[in-house]
Parts: sequence; structure tokens; C-alpha cells
Amino acid sequence: MGRTGGPEAVCVGETMAVLTPADGAPADRGGDLAVGAGGAEANVASGLAALGHRAAWAGRLGDDPFGRMVAAELRARGVDTAAVEVDPARPTGLYLKDPDPAGSRVHYYRTGSAASAMGPRTRLPEGAHLVHASGITPALSPGCSALMDRLLAPDRPHGGPLVSFDVNHRPALWSAERAAPRLLELAAAADAVFVGADEAARLWGAGGAEEVRALLPGVPLLVVKDAGDDAVCFTGRDRVRVPALKTEVVEPVGAGDAFAAGFLSGLLRGLPVRERLRLGHLMAASCLRAPGDTAPPPPPGIRDRLLAADEQAWRSAVL
Repeated sequence: MGRTGGPEAVCVGETMAVLTPADGAPADRGGDLAVGAGGAEANVASGLAALGHRAAWAGRLGDDPFGRMVAAELRARGVDTAAVEVDPARPTGLYLKDPDPAGSRVHYYRTGSAASAMGPRTRLPEGAHLVHASGITPALSPGCSALMDRLLAPDRPHGGPLVSFDVNHRPALWSAERAAPRLLELAAAADAVFVGADEAARLWGAGGAEEVRALLPGVPLLVVKDAGDDAVCFTGRDRVRVPALKTEVVEPVGAGDAFAAGFLSGLLRGLPVRERLRLGHLMAASCLRAPGDTAPPPPPGIRDRLLAADEQAWRSAVL
């Protein structure tokens, strides 16, 4: 529970309306489109809510049908949207997902969106234990970049919420050359960081988890994910590595957000690092098996059994 009875976790960023081919086929084949809500930070909030946490999403939506649909869908997932601002002049962002098990393509229609008008004065719920943001937000506008400076200010109050940052580089929004120094700066200021080994290589030339740690030596919790292989968490001089679960991949978008939600749930619950990583993998595997950006967690019985499994049982498990 949050410090003042509000949310435990607040996720800050843009949530958009998502158009996805209903049959999972490539978008250019035509056919029906399913309409939903998506965005990295809202996906994390949804995952936390599904795991029983009081989670809020903070951001801006247009005063339009897509904005109302997004807010309603997040509330239906159990996410608190009380802090969401509605912009009467700017539209809700939109993206089209072009499914492919090997790596879906995403087409954004978000220039000039309501969320791009976020800034350092954007309203956030008070009293949370955790604030989560991503490297997508600073790419949206100068105001959004200033919001990130506020969240990750080096002189932020001691005893305030833990700030979690998912690097989440989006090449469609800004090039690796332009994004690299800014994302490294923001990551270095966070209390917990999630980064993919592939994006760390693309952005900073890092050749593996140890080199990422060398770039971010002062981050208290650093998680480096290697897609379907494993994830390693550095805490001080210690590190814990946990292999990913074997599972069928239907559609990969959202799996990284699901992993972050699982890990952060474990953090909020005070679980050991190994169990946080396992819960992250469990949430990611569930998302990989679904066509949407989010998916329900594994049933509690399966979840608890795998969290407590010995190393051999975990490595041989298939979700």
C-alpha cells in the first residue's frame, strides 16, 4: 500500500490506442483490427495491477474517443487513472502493430499527441513507493525530457519513492547516436534500471552484461536482459543470473514490460533477487504467448511452484 493509502507504484509515460490485426496476420493483408490500449509504462502498471498491487498510470490523453477508450481499458485492468490529464486540443497517440513472431514492427502516429505536451509540472499521485518511467518519454518532446529530469533529479528527496527506469530505446523515435548519451545519463541517475543486452550494444557498444555494469557502476539495481536467454541482476558487487523460461512465442511486443512488472512486483514484496528475476521471466513468458501487449499472469499455483523450484526444475520448466 502507498504511504498515504494511494498507489504503491506510479508509471509515467504515454499510453496510446493500439490497432492490432485480430487474426495475428501481417497488417498489410487487411482484415479486422482489434483496438486496445498500449504503451510501455501502462503495460508495466497493468502487470503490477494483475499481480495484486495498487498501481497507477500518470500521463495525458486527448479529449477524444481513443482517449476515453484507453482510460476505460486501463481502469478495467485495475490501474488507477485518477492523475491522468485530458487535453482538449491535442489527440491521443496511436500505433499500428504489424505482428511477426520474429519481431513485430510498430508504426507510430504520435507526433503532436497529448502526451507530448507533458512536462516537469505534470501531476503525479503522491505517496507511492515506486515511480517507473522509460527511455521512450524523453524522445517525445523537450517538455517530456524535462519531466524525466524532474523524476531523476540527483537532488531528489532522500526517502522519496524508488525510481525505476527501463532504457527502452525506440529507433523509430530517435537514432542510437542521438539517444545514447541521454539514455546513459538518465539510467545512471535511477535506483533500478532495465536494459536489453542488444540495445546496450546498439547504444553504447557494450559487449555483455559485465560491460553494461562497468558503464553504470553506481546503479543500485541493474538488470540486463538477453531476450530468450537469461537475465542478470547486479546489486553492488553481487550478481544473480536466471535463465529465461522455454515457451512458445506468438508475439514479442510487451514482453520486456511484463518482465519489468514481475521484477518490480518482487521488489515491492521484498522477494530475494533470484525470485524477482524468476517472476519477471514468468510474466514475460505469459506475454510472449499472447497476441496483445499484455497477458494475465500464470495461475498462482504455477507461479508459486516455479518461484520455489530448484535450479534444475526451473531450467527444465516449459510455460
